[in-house]
Amino acid sequence: MRSWITGALLLLLPVTSTAAEISVQEALLRAKPAVSLVVAEVGSEVIVTCGGGGEKLIRPAPFRETGTGWFISPSGWMITNAHLVSPASQTPAWVADQQARRAVREACGELSPQALAAAVARAKVKLDPSISVILSNGIRLPATVSKYSPPVAGESMSGRDLALLKLEAVDMPTLSLADSSNAQIGDKIHILGFPGVVLSHELLNASAKAEASVTSGAISGFKQDLKNQPVIQIDAPAAWGNSGGPAVSSQGEVLGVLTFVSVAGGTDEGVVQGFNFVIPSAAVREFLKGTGVPLEEPSRFNAAWHAGLRAYFSGDYSRAEKYFAEANRLVPELPDVRRITAEAKNPPPKPFPWATVAAVVTALSLGAYAGMWGLRWRRNRYRIRPSEVVRLIEASKERPIILDVRDAATYQKSPVRIPDSKHITPQELESGVTALKIEPTRTVVAYCT
Repeated sequence: MRSWITGALLLLLPVTSTAAEISVQEALLRAKPAVSLVVAEVGSEVIVTCGGGGEKLIRPAPFRETGTGWFISPSGWMITNAHLVSPASQTPAWVADQQARRAVREACGELSPQALAAAVARAKVKLDPSISVILSNGIRLPATVSKYSPPVAGESMSGRDLALLKLEAVDMPTLSLADSSNAQIGDKIHILGFPGVVLSHELLNASAKAEASVTSGAISGFKQDLKNQPVIQIDAPAAWGNSGGPAVSSQGEVLGVLTFVSVAGGTDEGVVQGFNFVIPSAAVREFLKGTGVPLEEPSRFNAAWHAGLRAYFSGDYSRAEKYFAEANRLVPELPDVRRITAEAKNPPPKPFPWATVAAVVTALSLGAYAGMWGLRWRRNRYRIRPSEVVRLIEASKERPIILDVRDAATYQKSPVRIPDSKHITPQELESGVTALKIEPTRTVVAYCT
């Protein structure tokens, strides 16, 4: 029954297009739920022998890398950077050596460099690599690497620093790929991700750290990597942890994937802001060929979430609530959904409609003036000037008949007499007492006060 109701609701959702003009705020709210924290860990069990003592089993703190990924398909397919998942996917030897050193120091304390090297060489290391994805609602899901393309400067010189992850999930929020070939220098761009400075911030709680941050900038150049493959240069700020995050346009579509950030002098002295690089979306499409990832698979979450945002930003808060409730049912307790739902339930007071009032007052004023002008025109529609009377007298073969229509008292007191005119009082004219023999073709001019 519930699935039938859900299907009916989704059929009622308005058809939306990413090409439609939306605000940057709405575009970023559409995009954020699809972005998640990616954690690559290598745990270990290390058997250590200290000097002449016996063996000890040590479980040192795991090696951990964090970064960003985003869903390309609602059925659990996610894009991220290859260098982020590399330690857990293709664990290098230095990770095992690092774990052995941690275990030896924990079990044996401080040793001389020679003794430390000998203890590390004798240690037996069992690694346990894993990759997990933490959604913004705090749910942690295991992930596996389905396809891996190593970084250009990493294990291979032909890679693209992209990895495709698979999670056991359905109805996930997704992002669509834009056409990066249409990008221009100066176009606005927004990076979504989990910078390390936010993840480790002492003033933020755990739930806040699981929500993607947004930094904004513009496209500042089009470059090539060491293999002459195109990359997009941007000036949007980024940091460790943003790797793998989507770079989205102001319409919320993915123009590319953030790869390594720039550091001072190529060392770890510090991140240089304003000079970061993005793998174009065209390369992502090429990377996904042959993987079977359904790029056009519809997301039921997206349908509800996008429709709710459209209604919300249009001021239809009650309708927005219904869509938000459906989005929350599909993927519960996402921070953005929870926050916007609360705002829809308590919308801000509507501002006084000054523009509407001004338009109404203007319309009423124009209507009043139009009415006054109409009455005046109706009253004066047959009025002519004295010069026009003179013209009629001079130009016509038959002189116009001139009626002096003044009341008797005014006529008697007035020294003005119109030559060849006939005096008729208004009362006589209205009652028809005076019989006037006037041919139908003659022009009649009435003079009154």
